[in-house]
Amino acid sequence: MPKIVTEVPGPKSREIIAQAEKYEPQSMGDQMPVVWDHAEGCVVTDVDGNEYLDWCSGVLVTNVGHCHPYYVEQVKAQCDRLFNCYDFVTRPRADLARKLVEITPDYLDKAFLVTTGSDATEAAMRMARRVSDGFEIIGFDGAFHGRTYGAASAGGMRGSKQGYGPMTPGFLHAPFPYLYRAPLCQGKSEEEASQACLEYLDWLVDRQSCGALAAVITEPYQGGAGGIIPPKSWIEGLDRWCKDRGLIFILDEVQSSFGRCGKMFCMEHWDIKPDLITLGKGLGSGIPCSAVVGRSEVMDALPPGSMGSTNGGNPISSVAALAAIEIIEREGLVENAARMGELFEARFLDIQQRVPQLGDVRVLGLMGGLEFVTDPESREPAPDLTRAVVSECLKRGLICIAPIGLYRNVIRVAPPLVITPEQASESLDIFEESVVEAVRASGL
Repeated sequence: MPKIVTEVPGPKSREIIAQAEKYEPQSMGDQMPVVWDHAEGCVVTDVDGNEYLDWCSGVLVTNVGHCHPYYVEQVKAQCDRLFNCYDFVTRPRADLARKLVEITPDYLDKAFLVTTGSDATEAAMRMARRVSDGFEIIGFDGAFHGRTYGAASAGGMRGSKQGYGPMTPGFLHAPFPYLYRAPLCQGKSEEEASQACLEYLDWLVDRQSCGALAAVITEPYQGGAGGIIPPKSWIEGLDRWCKDRGLIFILDEVQSSFGRCGKMFCMEHWDIKPDLITLGKGLGSGIPCSAVVGRSEVMDALPPGSMGSTNGGNPISSVAALAAIEIIEREGLVENAARMGELFEARFLDIQQRVPQLGDVRVLGLMGGLEFVTDPESREPAPDLTRAVVSECLKRGLICIAPIGLYRNVIRVAPPLVITPEQASESLDIFEESVVEAVRASGL
């Protein structure tokens, strides 16, 4: 449980933060002033000896918890054998490719290993364009697929584009069914909103496409935009829309997979069959590892030697991913995420009944997006209040990611999947106390 022994940040943390500010660019991030020293499971200890419960998992990465003993053991053993061999086949890489094919739907039969989520996005789009007669790719407003130029161009987050000059051509963008805010969804039921967004796709193609469509890419839920979960009817309708037009359907599961949403893969919540899925974050659970898993008729469109990766599928990353998957399966972490997600959602909805500034609650397994507003009628975003809640949580021993969302008024909830009922209850108590205090201090 949390233990705060100094002011936050403490003296050692302040010294290291000052060093980082001197030698690192400010683009690194705007997180809370915690200098992590070591961590275990769901508990993080900073350099001053303060202990916190973790609601960020390194931004949805450490699904198996921090420094799981079996994970550490497997990685250490591999470090004594081999680090890198570029494109040459190794047993760990071949084993990981086979494992990914085994645990994904039967029709997905090839796995291409790379390093980051952006790498996976870029690779999937290259495959889709190579196998298609066209090149245009449809993405969605609010989407985040990475920060490389192609991935950012596919995405719909202004912050990934603004100030960087022209984006890569060949992308179209359509509204995502953000039920709480999107203009196309206001005053509509889920079904009506889904239909409106799907119909917009035809309008978009009719008016903006140059007749060279290749693929559609979407996240199963939009993470960076604020944990926005689409209606079942929309994502299943999108799958049909792609198939009716012969388009490659790419599903970005970089942050939503490996148990995070209460299923091994988030796509299992719906009846959909994407042609390519991109994986990352929880795949390596701490050591960088990402992948594209897809249909061989799409992936084999690229001839030998046309796309590789310097560090993709390296032995250490592959062993780490295999260990993480084994832990997830052996310890029932998918099921734990589903159980704990129900607990979190019930508690958030209870808080919302008493704190109207908690405008919208979105939970899927152990992924949550909590959207704060000045009042529930106007739904005016409350970024200052949101930041204050995160700060109050930190004082009490709970680490949250800095506010996210299109208006920076959403708290992302993403603890490691090993979180226990006791840790969940303690962290939720801290969160509720922090919300109440932040709202009181704000005068809202």
